[in-house]
Amino acid sequence: MPIVIQKDLPAFDILTKENIFVMATNRAITQDIRPIEIAIVNLMPTKIETETQLLRLLGNTPLQVNITLVNMASHKSKNTCESHMARFYKNFDEIKNLKFDGMVITGAPVETLNFEDVDYWDELVSLMNYARKNVTTTIYICWGAQAALYHYYGIDKIPLGQKFFGIFPTVALHPGEMLTKGLSDIFYVPHSRHTAIMEKEVYKHPELTVLAKSDEAGATIIKSNDNKSIFITGHVEYDRDTLKKEYFRDLNKGLPIESPKNYFADNKCDKVNMSWTSTATILFSNWLNYYVYQATPYDIEEINNEE
Repeated sequence: MPIVIQKDLPAFDILTKENIFVMATNRAITQDIRPIEIAIVNLMPTKIETETQLLRLLGNTPLQVNITLVNMASHKSKNTCESHMARFYKNFDEIKNLKFDGMVITGAPVETLNFEDVDYWDELVSLMNYARKNVTTTIYICWGAQAALYHYYGIDKIPLGQKFFGIFPTVALHPGEMLTKGLSDIFYVPHSRHTAIMEKEVYKHPELTVLAKSDEAGATIIKSNDNKSIFITGHVEYDRDTLKKEYFRDLNKGLPIESPKNYFADNKCDKVNMSWTSTATILFSNWLNYYVYQATPYDIEEINNEE
């Protein structure tokens, strides 16, 4: 089954060329199938790139997945044209009376700010509260994970002395856990951040479980025990060249930045070792299957996860 997106979304042509099964919205509505409804709350400045990365992963499934792109009305994107945002995105007010089988909330380059100082913080808090009642399960990525852990559990982030940057070996702690089923004994996750959460703070909350950790990156995959929330502190969705672009961007700005660890395959910082593709594919496939498809009701209006 395909992922269902608008045909003029830039990701449509990219994913079609990669043999990812995509279907235009007008074709999908003719089929008598209840699609899985997934909302992507895209907080990243590189909106089109992030859309494509996540749609690639969500399209790698036998399920028909219908996508709604969401942005923050209280923040104006500086890096994506207004016509793209108006054409393809909805804001929270436009979705707050809907229900979704799953939601993905991305990271954002605002981690050095206090949460309350982010211009769309109040709107994001409202959306996170909404998700607990109206979404079967939500994945929070990087800063999105930090924001949700802070909002739901009071776990604050701490600043790092320098950017934590690279690809880091990670191990799953619970072999029977369905989210990490199929991952290698050691798998790899990209990280790119200036802040971190303290793993010991997570363990203070018995309603949370650390599913995977890294000696260097700490708690990497965390879930709430009711399966409503998945927190990924890295960026498994990143493309091959995403860290490379970030590295040279920071170099060109004269910012203090070291080469991303375990990433380049040569001293010229040219060839990249892409070691995390299977990690991303397995995590998102498991999430869609075990946490979304097998958990959500057939009648989407029956979703009510209020605690």
